[in-house]
Amino acid sequence: MTWTLPAAPSSATLRPYDLRCEHRGTPLGIGTPVPRLSWRLASDRRGDAQTAYRIRVHARGGVLAWDSGWVEGDAVAADYGGAPLTSFGRYTWQVEVRSRGTTRSGEATSGGTASDEATSGGATRSWFETGVLHADEWRAAWIGHDPETEPPFEPPTDDREPRSVRTASLPAPRYFRRELELPQATSVRIVCTARGLYELRVNGVRAGDGELTPGWTEYRHRIPYQVYDVTNLVGDGTVCVGAVLADGWWSGSLGWDGRQQAQRYGRRPELLVQIVADHEDGSRTVVGTDERWRESVGPLRYADLLMGEWYDARLELPGWDLPGFDDTSWAPARIVSTDHGVLVPSVAEPVRVTQDLAPVSVRSDDGRTLVDLGQNFAGRVRIVLRGARAGDHVTLRHGEALDDDGVLYTANLRSAEATDHYIAAGRQEEVFEPRFTVHGFRYVEITGHHGEVEVTGRAMHSDTPVAGEFSCSDAMVRQLTSNLRWSQRGNFVSVPTDCPQRDERLGWTADAQVFLPTACYNADVAAFFTGWLADLRCAQTAEGAVPDVVPHVMTERHGTPGWADAATIVPWHLYEVYGDERVLRDSLPSMRRWVDHVERHNPCLIWRNRTGSHYGDWLQAGVRTSRDVLATAFFALSAELTSKAAAVLGAREVAERYADLRARIGAAFAREFVSADGRVTGDTQTGYLLALTFGLIPTDLVPAAVGHLVADLERRGRRLTTGFAGVGLLGPVLSAHGHADLAYDLLHDDRYPSWGYSIKRGATTIWERWDGWTEESGFGPVAMNSFNHYALGSVGAWLYGGVAGIGQEDGSVGFRRPLVRPLPGGTLTWASAEYDTPLGRLGSRWEVDGGTLRLSVRIPPGAVATVHIPTTDPTSVRESDTPLPGALIEPIGVDGAALVCRVASGSYEFTAAWER
Repeated sequence: MTWTLPAAPSSATLRPYDLRCEHRGTPLGIGTPVPRLSWRLASDRRGDAQTAYRIRVHARGGVLAWDSGWVEGDAVAADYGGAPLTSFGRYTWQVEVRSRGTTRSGEATSGGTASDEATSGGATRSWFETGVLHADEWRAAWIGHDPETEPPFEPPTDDREPRSVRTASLPAPRYFRRELELPQATSVRIVCTARGLYELRVNGVRAGDGELTPGWTEYRHRIPYQVYDVTNLVGDGTVCVGAVLADGWWSGSLGWDGRQQAQRYGRRPELLVQIVADHEDGSRTVVGTDERWRESVGPLRYADLLMGEWYDARLELPGWDLPGFDDTSWAPARIVSTDHGVLVPSVAEPVRVTQDLAPVSVRSDDGRTLVDLGQNFAGRVRIVLRGARAGDHVTLRHGEALDDDGVLYTANLRSAEATDHYIAAGRQEEVFEPRFTVHGFRYVEITGHHGEVEVTGRAMHSDTPVAGEFSCSDAMVRQLTSNLRWSQRGNFVSVPTDCPQRDERLGWTADAQVFLPTACYNADVAAFFTGWLADLRCAQTAEGAVPDVVPHVMTERHGTPGWADAATIVPWHLYEVYGDERVLRDSLPSMRRWVDHVERHNPCLIWRNRTGSHYGDWLQAGVRTSRDVLATAFFALSAELTSKAAAVLGAREVAERYADLRARIGAAFAREFVSADGRVTGDTQTGYLLALTFGLIPTDLVPAAVGHLVADLERRGRRLTTGFAGVGLLGPVLSAHGHADLAYDLLHDDRYPSWGYSIKRGATTIWERWDGWTEESGFGPVAMNSFNHYALGSVGAWLYGGVAGIGQEDGSVGFRRPLVRPLPGGTLTWASAEYDTPLGRLGSRWEVDGGTLRLSVRIPPGAVATVHIPTTDPTSVRESDTPLPGALIEPIGVDGAALVCRVASGSYEFTAAWER
């Protein structure tokens, strides 16, 4: 599986596709009694639009659970409105749409075969399944290991590789099993979760393809469970259900405090399994984990997310997960608790292996094999050994870079060992792939092997569906696009982390909020961030402060400007992109508590008190943006977004209260920080970018402020100085104020500091800091130097929305009113982008050839777009060789060097005169 945008569906007439329930394709175990059903639309007919829809949902046996009837309107989502759903029920559903007298049926997956018939025709239905809908339905207990029965594993003292004290004495992962009878079962579901990580097995076969399940959440409040359909794995005889349980985030190494940090959750992992079987006679069997389960150690001697794994193939337990295995030597599982209050359904796709990477080079020397996989990524490797001897100790060390001598560079990993160990059994061929660890790396060094070794990289990340693609004529910019996509993949591993390699990997809130616009273009992250926001709300302090990292494992860090403001920025942006009001409904109380917290401690409305860790414009280059400016700017933004959210939800008085607060903060900001000549205190690029973006410069001083920003860039030889807070605003602000040439110069720059500087030195992901490596100093500070960090890649949103020009108008939600405003410039001769909006596919491609510009536009059904056609001569514009105005195209004015048109849905080909 590769992370690429699916082919756009094609149909001569309107049809729905990509049916989803709760933002997911065919989810197992949804926990909401009123799920949201949605679909996208495709049509090759210009001006096509949905005028009505009808949804029908059927329970098992074809029983009609809901028929919405024909609902007039263009909505592409609806809340289920039928009979109450039952736990562990499978529901099939289909949507029909009308388009000016036609009716078409919906299909289960994007790219499916179109049906020209109504619901009685051949369209494939979609489905969803419920999980545990009622708390009193839980029968399973939390089970674990009695630590008195087994000492922890300690690596051998003669180990060739140096071992840190942190790795020694790690508790061994546990193997659990239970045999039971499920006669004449027609449907078998298993609910599974862990305080820790688990791998579920049924009759010798792994269930599901999720990795690092159940993921990382705010464990004190929320532990998600997963549901597996194992009907095909269960026969008519005895069934064996097994699980391997490891520490993971619950009790393993976490952050830079290692295992001590993890003790904030628990000291040992625990397992919970509930088996639900339906039988031919209509009865249901429910069996949960209890003292009848047996447990033991096995070949997996330790497993740690940061440190790695140790697997001794000589200790394997053949058949342990099959019926009939002799487990009399295993110990009874220990019942730890029967607490079900923290259990919640999974709301997002799990972490999965989505791509295999082949080595681009393999170098062997002095008993060491150095493998270059050609791409920095998060995941692991699978090795195939041939000719290994029993007892051979094969060691795999991982790193992102090589030093000047071509040796694996690991200093920037800090205390994360990122080392896996395999003890060979002596078979002719042996395969090893870790299961409960994840590394951030490009290179792997292998020692201790005899004979042949075959290596495959396995890229892992939360499997968020691909939503968009950008490309252009410049190879360096294409590499930049690839880098930021790979950094998104490598850091969306259960939660949006900062880095995947060193002893940190935390959900920093600022990193998430500044990169979110780019992330939304690359992938559908609605479900992913829905879960993370639930954790953020749980982690918010009693007085309203929001932690710097979520899940919250650093209790002394919270309430930081730009970081804690993720509480308002993330839900509002998700609402704008996906059009789902529920994210605002769930988040508005949290948004209000956060803004009230800042106001309470800063009645003068200049945010100087209770600023938490106050990192400022983190990792800016050679300047220091005023922290008061940055903090107060984000205070104003959060007040504004809270007002907007309240207005959407119909809370008029609340909206007015925060709108008034925003106006007063804006006035205070202007008095305190904006001089009579439009200069912002500190005179830095980020200071101007924040003030201009958030509307904090008095209107009559905006040109002067822009002038100061441009002067700073020119004074520095057209080089940026921005850190995390400002970098994503450079392109949009400069473009909006007539300085696209400057934005392009920054995009194409390969001098320090710039994106091109790292790319010129072989970067395949976004670096954490501009000076991750420099010609003058070599590697940056080992205390903080990740080569896979997405925050400085926030420029990606401008590539989509600025360069290619696909976005939506101010006030539009869910891309109902797309804005196509391409920006030819720089050294580019063409650029293109496609994006799956909630309505359907939106696309733009421009090309400059001599004095002619060609623009291809695709508008999803039901949308009416504003399209800016770049031209130096508006009278030269043609659409398919036809002068404007034409059918479904309405010129409405000229904006600079562009003819502005109102364009109905469909595909269009424009040409126009163009001069650079």
